[in-house]
Amino acid sequence: MLYSKIEGEGKPFVIMHGFLGMSDNWKTLAGQYVEAGFQVHLLDLRNHGRSFHSDEWSYEAMAQDVFEYCETNQLTQIDILGHSMGGKVAMLFATTHPDLVDKLIVADIGPKFYKQHHQDILAGLNAVDFSVKPSRNDVEEIVAQYVSDFGTRQFLLKNLYWKEPGQLAFRFNLQVFNNNLDAIGKPLAEGLVFDKPALFIRGGNSGYVLDTDIDQILEHFPDLKIETIPNAGHWLHAENPKMFFELTSAFLKS
Repeated sequence: MLYSKIEGEGKPFVIMHGFLGMSDNWKTLAGQYVEAGFQVHLLDLRNHGRSFHSDEWSYEAMAQDVFEYCETNQLTQIDILGHSMGGKVAMLFATTHPDLVDKLIVADIGPKFYKQHHQDILAGLNAVDFSVKPSRNDVEEIVAQYVSDFGTRQFLLKNLYWKEPGQLAFRFNLQVFNNNLDAIGKPLAEGLVFDKPALFIRGGNSGYVLDTDIDQILEHFPDLKIETIPNAGHWLHAENPKMFFELTSAFLKS
């Protein structure tokens, strides 16, 4: 069963992080959704955060995990939000279990195929040798040689934890990502349609969702609304949480 943090009372609202992320990334926004009257379910997807590790890692497997989570927690008529990889999971879940989903929110990802572009990040993570018992500063110095952006490094290093006294480790399943990296870019299958309300939000400075992608998105999500957060990149919810919350809460209440 997936690890989750459940907060609040009201309509179930399931939130899913992106690749190499975890539920903690959404903690602040989750509190605002709770205040808005939702019961928020922050999930750690398989091979991420505190959820289980598995050699099987695909969008189909992750969407099935979410289905089993909803069944176990008796969740029906949910709203669902996913960022990046979590957005692809949300798309697949909504199109294959439309009876369970009222509204879909996808943050800065489309249903199309994406070429692999995480090589530098993975090279940095793989360069860390935990057998020599590095400190947090040691790990950051190693990763910094491959990942120059400070914000991206801090995002990655949130995954560090003390596996035992004096022994750090990453929470995510790095080996499975190394072995199955192409899984992250796979497109949503043709013919899958969710005809209830869908909101896609993109960052104005991000290249993940282009104007030329909109026709393809409409094929899968005909009741579509697209919003752009100006001057924000791929981590739009962290770069402009105020506008992100305003757009999403207005959509959920509409």
